[in-house]
Amino acid sequence: MHGTLYLVATPIGNLADISKRALETLQTVDIIACEDTRHTGKLLNHFGIKKRLVSYHEHNENTRTNEFAALLKQGKSIAVVSDAGTPAICDPALRVVQKAHEIGAKVIAIPGAVAFVNALIVSGLPTDSIFFGGFLPSKKNERRKRLAEVSAIPATLLFYETPHRLAKSLLDCLEVLGNRKIAVVREITKLHEEIVLGNLRELTEKFSAEAVKGEIVLVIDREEVESRELRVESKKSIAVRVAELENEGVDRKLALKKAAKEFGLPRSEAYRLWQSEK
Repeated sequence: MHGTLYLVATPIGNLADISKRALETLQTVDIIACEDTRHTGKLLNHFGIKKRLVSYHEHNENTRTNEFAALLKQGKSIAVVSDAGTPAICDPALRVVQKAHEIGAKVIAIPGAVAFVNALIVSGLPTDSIFFGGFLPSKKNERRKRLAEVSAIPATLLFYETPHRLAKSLLDCLEVLGNRKIAVVREITKLHEEIVLGNLRELTEKFSAEAVKGEIVLVIDREEVESRELRVESKKSIAVRVAELENEGVDRKLALKKAAKEFGLPRSEAYRLWQSEK
């Protein structure tokens, strides 16, 4: 009989947030797969748990997945944990879960903390419909393209971000999404937890002038109906803007590039709109 794969959520800050069920699971499994054995070792030592730890991260995920599948076939039980929060949410676990299902092993979730969920509920922004996009792309053009893709989704938008990219990402959010309400939630459940509320223009100015540390969640309000109508109307005029630039002597390729930048659109989307409006 195959063993069981457990996906065990761990605290995202305060160690007291770990569940009794999570501790019982970690105490009873044969192996604990973790991103960083030293980090997870500290957690286990805090609760007096001694288990075999095996590294499982993005660089060895394929190899480890096959190894874990073989162990599951032998009847071994494995717990997968990330450094903080829930496995598979912007952390490794997806492949081993897929493999476990493929070989017929049982997969069980041991629920617990998820950073973006906790950031959402403390933000004061609507929770009835949400879109979680993980980490925004690190490169500006890709980031702006991603934001343009999700701009019309009628939901509160949630993204993870790193401290050194925060100011640049907020500026891109402002230029692509418009001046929406936002909460920048930092170090949720930790000693220096901070919730900064405002609109994108205010917070872009604030964080361009001050350095921050820690783990960050961006919680961005959905687009208001009036703003959406204005945005759609402005996109309809992109052909007019390209024509204006061409009349000024700008060649078409550069005119499209300039118009796309003015409207905060990826060039591919600007080209598509221009074609549809001709």
